[in-house]
Amino acid sequence: MLSLIWTVFFVHVAIFLINTIGAATIDNLLWQLYLKVPTTTSKNAREQSRLKREVVQLKREMNNTSSQDEFAKWAKIRRRHDKTMEEYEALNKQLVSQKTSFDWSVKTARWLSTNGLKIFLQFWYSKTPVFALPQAWFPYVVEWVLSFPRAPLGSVSIQVWSNVCATVISAVAEVATSVVLQGGGVAGPAQGAAKAQKSQ
Repeated sequence: MLSLIWTVFFVHVAIFLINTIGAATIDNLLWQLYLKVPTTTSKNAREQSRLKREVVQLKREMNNTSSQDEFAKWAKIRRRHDKTMEEYEALNKQLVSQKTSFDWSVKTARWLSTNGLKIFLQFWYSKTPVFALPQAWFPYVVEWVLSFPRAPLGSVSIQVWSNVCATVISAVAEVATSVVLQGGGVAGPAQGAAKAQKSQ
């Protein structure tokens, strides 16, 4: 059951990373990566950027042209601006719709591969011992708790192992964060003292 032990562990690592980094941040990163792939969506995104730059440029030209002294030129620029703006807004609506579909697909895939997989594993392996406990090492009550709810007595259930993984990953992350922050705080004064000595 070594594969089950590690599968549950890595599922919880993935869940922790998603919760720490943030689902929205991950979604935006995946969207940016998706736009690098040669697809119709990425082509539309490039065209949208081009139209946006053109709208800004035409707006600038229109502001720099007098509507009274150079009316014909101003009107021509205005028509081009309005037409380009219309094309930009239509393409923007299309991209917003495509991004909504993309976000929904990513959210579904993310849930199925993390929380969905966790629930499935806990249901499918509810009667399977993740690993056996050494005989006569623990009292009956402890063995019963560790095998809760349906694993054989004298073993660790997938539900208990899942909770242990989540707790350990969270605790290790907190300790690592604390060490990094303390390390930064210690290095700061030391570097400051070194600089003070050099200046003297």
